[in-house]
Amino acid sequence: MRFDIITIFPEFFGGIFGHGVVKRAIANGLVEIGLRDLRDFTHDRHRTVDDRPFGGGEGMVLKPEPIFDAIESLSITPKTERDIAKETVVLLSPQGRPFTQAVAHELASAERVVLICGRYEGVDERVNEMLCDRELSIGDYVLSGGELGAAVIVDAVVRLLPGVLGNPDSSRFESFGAEDAGIDSSTGDGPPRSTYGAGGLLDYPHYTRPAEFRGVSIPDPLLGGNHETIRQWRRRMALRKTLMNRPDLLDKIAMSDEDRETLDELRFELGMEA
Repeated sequence: MRFDIITIFPEFFGGIFGHGVVKRAIANGLVEIGLRDLRDFTHDRHRTVDDRPFGGGEGMVLKPEPIFDAIESLSITPKTERDIAKETVVLLSPQGRPFTQAVAHELASAERVVLICGRYEGVDERVNEMLCDRELSIGDYVLSGGELGAAVIVDAVVRLLPGVLGNPDSSRFESFGAEDAGIDSSTGDGPPRSTYGAGGLLDYPHYTRPAEFRGVSIPDPLLGGNHETIRQWRRRMALRKTLMNRPDLLDKIAMSDEDRETLDELRFELGMEA
């Protein structure tokens, strides 16, 4: 898979992609990342990439010409044919569709992703209309530019690619992960799997050794070795974590009768209205 990032700050990404999962993926030949300095595609001695907005107002807007030239230098497939070519062009901006784990999976099925980092007050809308397949935002807040968003997207997508993580299940059994359906209950080291696909919930709490730390012990269900008991506890804790931190997610997932009963119990425990 290849990422191409168009930015006025290519040096920003040196440290970020030089560590962890992305670094290993690059070293193992699973991912390529190309950086394009937008100023290299300007045609004046000041290397101007922005101008004042038509209609007045505060701030500056990224000009279309350098971005079009940068995209054309990449020999990207025409917009109408990109699905077949498994290529996509993404504009990072606060006005974009929210970037979620589901979108990360969509991008992971592509072979080439171009990320255009917005800056200043915004990007000339003709870039979005004529060049881009989608506009994405990493959250309901405004950053100084799209570089942080591009780094987030690359990291989230790369870890979904086959062979990147040491254990492929690491990207399946976690927050916003897969459903149980069709997933083998066994694990590579023998014991039955006691976890489950999150199915859109937040992940359950995790513990490791020591079993007691500063007077606080790990929950009893994790000590007994009963896989069904562990599964039930983890599901309950995932529902509890989601109810407390992201209750909006509960309206988007398929729940069993057991889940609904558990949620009623949790709301009573937490003093929350049903």
